Amino acid sequence: MVTKSTKLGVGAVLLVVCSIALLALGMVDLPLIAGSIGVLGLAAGALLVGTSEGGQPV
Repeated sequence: MVTKSTKLGVGAVLLVVCSIALLALGMVDLPLIAGSIGVLGLAAGALLVGTSEGGQPV
């Protein structure tokens, strides 16, 4: 079973890493595949952070 702190930590790391990757790759010619993977990582990170607490996610 995944704990709340694990979901929060993994989600935060995904958000930071994917944000940095998108910003860094945005300065050069960003391939569509790399951008798509970065956006999916941001979505997964936001989902993990949003569902890390009890109750209904926003």
